[in-house]
Amino acid sequence: MEVPAINLKAIVLVHWLLTVWGCMAWLPPSFAWGNFSVLAVGVWAIAQRDSIDAVLMFLMGMIVTVLTDIIHFGIYYPRNSLTPDWGWDVFRFSAGMAILSLLLKPVSCFFVYQMYRERGGDYNVNFGFPSVSRNRDTYQSIDQQDESSSPANPFNQAQDSKPGARTY
Repeated sequence: MEVPAINLKAIVLVHWLLTVWGCMAWLPPSFAWGNFSVLAVGVWAIAQRDSIDAVLMFLMGMIVTVLTDIIHFGIYYPRNSLTPDWGWDVFRFSAGMAILSLLLKPVSCFFVYQMYRERGGDYNVNFGFPSVSRNRDTYQSIDQQDESSSPANPFNQAQDSKPGARTY
């Protein structure tokens, strides 16, 4: 089954709009700073179409904001049903948009991961730790000999020269 191509601009625009609407009433500034910072990295990924790092950072930021959004909702959601000062309808709309943004983030992460793979990223995410690979395409076979050196003189030294002092 082929994954449909979703434009990165559409993902950033939808999450920007939902974040703006979610910040209207009840969420703290840390919610806005976190989400808008990740969306700024998304704009960077849009601007540099061939950058693997930009897409990877946007993907990691989206994954982290899923966790921070859950924490924000758990801490700041009002526990009583009293009408807040700004109006119950505005609160419900703002909460609904913030929750919708949270629900769409895993789907967006899936599409951003597909874009990461299309731009040449590895199938597995590499955090820069050294690893051992089994790719042996770059190795030269031992049976093939390089024509630049002859078997009798493997270090390309002149035959009649005296060995000089060794320099290390």
